[in-house]
Amino acid sequence: MPALNAAGLLQRYRQVRAGTLRLCAGLSAEDMMVQSMPDASPAKWHLAHTTWFFEQFVLGRDAAYRPCDPAWHYLFNSYYQTVGPMHARPQRGLLSRPSLDEVRGYRRHVDEAVCEALLRDDAGALAPLVELGLQHEQQHQELLITDIQHAFWCNPLRPAYQPAAAAPRAGGVALRYLPGREGIVEIGHGGDGFAFDNETPRHRTLLQAHALANRLVTNAEYAAFVHDGGYREPSLWLSDGWALVQREGWQRPLYWQPDLASAFGLAGVQAIDPEAPVSQLSYFEADAFARWAEARLPTEAEWEAAAEGLPHGGNLLDEAPRPPAPAGGDGLQQMFGDLWEWTASPYVSYPGFRPLPGALGEYNGKFMCGQWVLRGGSCATPRGHVRASYRNFFPPHARWQFAGLRLARNR
Repeated sequence: MPALNAAGLLQRYRQVRAGTLRLCAGLSAEDMMVQSMPDASPAKWHLAHTTWFFEQFVLGRDAAYRPCDPAWHYLFNSYYQTVGPMHARPQRGLLSRPSLDEVRGYRRHVDEAVCEALLRDDAGALAPLVELGLQHEQQHQELLITDIQHAFWCNPLRPAYQPAAAAPRAGGVALRYLPGREGIVEIGHGGDGFAFDNETPRHRTLLQAHALANRLVTNAEYAAFVHDGGYREPSLWLSDGWALVQREGWQRPLYWQPDLASAFGLAGVQAIDPEAPVSQLSYFEADAFARWAEARLPTEAEWEAAAEGLPHGGNLLDEAPRPPAPAGGDGLQQMFGDLWEWTASPYVSYPGFRPLPGALGEYNGKFMCGQWVLRGGSCATPRGHVRASYRNFFPPHARWQFAGLRLARNR
């Protein structure tokens, strides 16, 4: 993303902040209080936390600034230990106060102060912090969507977040494997524009001969895995994954109904499109399917080397999310959008990695243990937010995100 001048950044700030409110437009105050599991957060908390981020890291640079309510610092801090204690994450759904109206007022208060600060920022010192805050808010826009979908799925009424989309287009392409780059390549962010610290530094790595599937794995292909007893065959699963399958009784993807013909989505329960990519998979499920298919997951370096130079288009979030759609066309498809793609790579630092200085160094680096990398963005990822070097990460059991898989093979 190219650097913006003051007027451009101000416009972008207003657009991103308004976009978050737009995603909540159809939700009631009761909807926005629900926390369906410890890994998810209420929509109201997302609204408040993203506002706290700007108050803490942008407005807080000015010694004369006074917080909207000092007690909210404790409520809406997420995991920044260096700036103070925080309310327990699993108990965010208990925060009936402040009210939703008060949280909306908090946003207005902080927005006015940030816009005024940007107009006074002649030296441009605030611009990098504001841009980081906007990228952070876009991450929470995706989380807001996935969290409310999980909350609605937990409701026996299975309510819809939005109306059903138009009938999916006919199509789908045959699965093919395309040769990937091999030898020494460079990966990681090294150019102009925004990047998170975990995407740096750009560095060399060695790729062995391999091939990547031309598209994501489809619902029909994953259904064949289920029908073939994939969830009952321990030889396909990593040990921790098999223990989880047994403990939780997993038999199919998270939102699939027992008939294996319908699934819960943002539009409620709908018929499964067999040619659309299978979604809401954990790393364990993606890895087990790959073994069953006599393939493997790509490494993040293989994925990035293939994605570099491709347009960052695809089924990404504009004003409202659209469900993952069948692939169409030649070459590598669905590299950006539709679904995040699990890779075979643990989330660790790149050689020479340095976190951001100060409290913002807690943003990414301290999570580099026990997580796995996903690439590419999803239908709930804001357009313009992803790039080839973007590294998303989740623990291997997480399955409520818009995550699927692309197969890879050695050559």
